[in-house]
Amino acid sequence: MISRIDLRGDVLPEGPALRDLLPRADFDVQAALEKVRPICEDVHHRGDAALIDFAEKFDGVRLESVRVPAQALADALAGLDPDVRAALEESIRRARLVHRAQRRTAHTTQVVPGGAVTEKWVPVERVGLYAPGGRSVYPSSVIMNAVPAQEAGVESIALASPPQAPAFENDPAGGLPHPTILAACALLGVDEVYAAGGATAVAMFAYGTESCPPATMVTGPGNIWVAAAKRYFTGRIGIDTEAGPTEIAILADDTADPVHVAADLISQAEHDPLAAAVLVTDSPDLADAVEKELEPQVAATKHTDDRIRPALAGRQSAIVLVDGVEEGLKVVDAYGAEHLEIQTADAAAVADRVRNAGAIFIGPWAPVSLGDYAAGSNHVLPTGGCACHSSGLSVQSFLRGIHIVDYSRDALAEVAHHVVTLAEAEDLPAHGAAIKARFGWKVPESK
Repeated sequence: MISRIDLRGDVLPEGPALRDLLPRADFDVQAALEKVRPICEDVHHRGDAALIDFAEKFDGVRLESVRVPAQALADALAGLDPDVRAALEESIRRARLVHRAQRRTAHTTQVVPGGAVTEKWVPVERVGLYAPGGRSVYPSSVIMNAVPAQEAGVESIALASPPQAPAFENDPAGGLPHPTILAACALLGVDEVYAAGGATAVAMFAYGTESCPPATMVTGPGNIWVAAAKRYFTGRIGIDTEAGPTEIAILADDTADPVHVAADLISQAEHDPLAAAVLVTDSPDLADAVEKELEPQVAATKHTDDRIRPALAGRQSAIVLVDGVEEGLKVVDAYGAEHLEIQTADAAAVADRVRNAGAIFIGPWAPVSLGDYAAGSNHVLPTGGCACHSSGLSVQSFLRGIHIVDYSRDALAEVAHHVVTLAEAEDLPAHGAAIKARFGWKVPESK
């Protein structure tokens, strides 16, 4: 069901050479880019009409309007299962606790007497959030996108999610995003919601349409078409990341419970046939036990043949055998997992040594599923090894740091000769002249 990669016995290579030995899904955003280009440009030129036509083509429903009416949000919340509502409210509460603590305040550094630099933090003006609605529906992603944007102080927040085809004739939910998505929006106070999916939703936010003003930034997970559209619009709008297939890596030794490990690998595999599930261990006995445990657990769950088995059997998933936890750390750092579980002896100390991961889950009682819903952490995380240079979604994602420079005459005079010297060293004499002009074209002597 899952392959093995044996890295024992040899000195592990460094950097890219080690990454090349590890499993990874095929995810060609560049190829998808050419397919989304005409879709995006059609939305640019025809606006809402294009969105309506693409909803009929891709989602099987003819929309009357792209904007979701306020009454539909209220009805979705009124009809929400009380247990689901309680779970969403608790998820929102915990996410707010964590993200509120990430708020930034202005800070002034007195560089010299009379010379100061202040860094202030300003939220982006308007964001478009995307919540997937294809194989699965993710109200949790509404929370993970909306809460940090709200805590950052973004004034204008809109959300798009694919319209659902009617389940029966005259289905009132037909043409609207999934009702649980709408209910989550209502709980969060996000009242600007659009029935648009995939690349069309990103194009709507990037260009704007008759119904939807353009956004400054687009965030949220999605399929390859969403990722390709984000790449297409990079430079026109800000993005969080080009999210690829979800992934879990588990670094475990012989103290780990194979039942837990198998369950956690399966939990990520159920997202998508391209989802990656990777176990890195120095224990052949654990590897054997996990393999043995996978079969009955997979057989007992849902989405077995269409998602879980293809994901576990795919080239992106494997059990990687290493000589020890030290070597395992090198492997997981090279892999840069979206989600990394540490299930070893002294797991907290091992986790503290990890450099590259979207989020780290310590020990047997902090599974990735907890982070997906109710840890308070954010589950919009870098994939495809991007954790080596990128972070997960946070309040910081929606803020811009602006430096404010305030120098007096004396403070400028003190450093003027250095500025002129560096300007001349770079063959930019006008830069130096801008300093000299302030002092009668004579550079003040340094004190």
